[in-house]
Amino acid sequence: MRYRTQIGARLRPTTRPHLVLTAAALAQFLVAFDMSVMNVALPDIQSSLGFSDADLSWVVNAYALAFGGLLLLGGRLCDVLGTRRVLLAGFAIFGLVSILGALSTAPWMLVVARAVQGVGAALIAPAGLAALSAMFPTGKQRARAFGIGAMASAGGGAIGVVLSGLLTDAVDWRLVMFSAAPFTVIAACAAFVGMPSHSGGRTGRLDTVGAALVTSGLVLLAYTVVETEDRGWTDPLVLVGFGVTAVLLGIFALVESRVAEPLVRFATLRRPRIAAANLIMCVLCAAQFSGFFFVSLYLQRGLGYSPTRTGLAFLPFCIGLVLAIVLSTKLLTRVGAKPLLVGGTALASAGLFWFSRMTTDSDFLAIVLGPSLILSIGIGLCFMPLSNIATADLPPDEVGMASGLLNTSRQIGGSIGLAALVSVAAAASARFDGPALDGLVDGYSTALLVCAGLLAVGFLLALAFPRPTALSEPTAFSEPTVFSEPTTDAAETSDDEDQILSNKPLT
Repeated sequence: MRYRTQIGARLRPTTRPHLVLTAAALAQFLVAFDMSVMNVALPDIQSSLGFSDADLSWVVNAYALAFGGLLLLGGRLCDVLGTRRVLLAGFAIFGLVSILGALSTAPWMLVVARAVQGVGAALIAPAGLAALSAMFPTGKQRARAFGIGAMASAGGGAIGVVLSGLLTDAVDWRLVMFSAAPFTVIAACAAFVGMPSHSGGRTGRLDTVGAALVTSGLVLLAYTVVETEDRGWTDPLVLVGFGVTAVLLGIFALVESRVAEPLVRFATLRRPRIAAANLIMCVLCAAQFSGFFFVSLYLQRGLGYSPTRTGLAFLPFCIGLVLAIVLSTKLLTRVGAKPLLVGGTALASAGLFWFSRMTTDSDFLAIVLGPSLILSIGIGLCFMPLSNIATADLPPDEVGMASGLLNTSRQIGGSIGLAALVSVAAAASARFDGPALDGLVDGYSTALLVCAGLLAVGFLLALAFPRPTALSEPTAFSEPTVFSEPTTDAAETSDDEDQILSNKPLT
């Protein structure tokens, strides 16, 4: 026991699960928060910096391009350089640029700042998920940890909309840009103190050719999709963009099948549950991102809400989301992932269908409150199981890659879905025969109806979700060793020592 105590004393400062959880949850929160926080502030940004109507979308799209294009690279860097190093670097970039972007005096300065923020997000998103998966490998504690991570991620998008409206009306859009900086400081301190320093000492090589190909392909794909908003889907330049994207990603797949240490191990994607989780996440986020976008526009343009009132209108969504994620955390170890995904996608589809009934004379209770609660509960039931499954039962050198894949599915699905549905809304508004405002709302309604259809596809995928293997899903009887209880000799060692020592049983 004396030997155990000496080892515990030496290891005690290196791993603090509650701080790792704090850093990882804030990483997921920040990524989603910065995707949505600028939306309500866009009119004030345009008048302050002199953006043209055509260029204003780049405040959002610059972030999405960098984020979506670099996620796989960020995930692989976790495996090669270590999660701690990547997470700290991402927080530093994210926080510094949040401050510098708030000082922008010209449109190009803000667009560049948002692009660099996307680089930081592409590092912290997979690193945060990889940190959770490594610290909480199995059991109820893993379910709780991923529940908190999912709550932070899904809640970040909703809170971003609420805070954006409040800060824009009360102070200025610059405070909206700055608002992420305090969170990054807290998260970086938690990661620096709580994560083991030796997590940076990984072996392996980075597949630079594969990284260049997939990053170029995904950035070009995201850029091409963004361009469809102005050019349409059949424009020659758009078609060329999709063609070149296909070539780049095809060459990437060929390269990855031949290198010793690939950026993406396609064998991982051939695991049925991981592949299904990525597909459902892609569909879910295509519908969720678009739903947020069109409901926000409907409240401001269709019903005449102010930024503050628009932000506050999303509070019921935030509340429903939190309740659903707490519920999914408790249910995952009892009923498994499939029932949660089936019920969640069905509720989310019903909520978006209800939203699609919007008109210019609808009231808050009839067309906002009810569908907000149903949609939020449905999404909340899905997020945590998907994040859990996508990184479960993997060797340590694949966790970062798997988390990067899941975040790529989320981001690319959301970006492509939103761009496609913007075109759907514009076409529906153009066909409408009546007052301009009614036509605008009819376009939003049509797009939300398509969103409901996307989640109906997600429901079918959930019905066909593969059965778990013996270790791929936590059960109520498999507690993670990282939080094991002290042994009967606990008088000679501390709780922290037992928690750390139990990761590797002594013989």
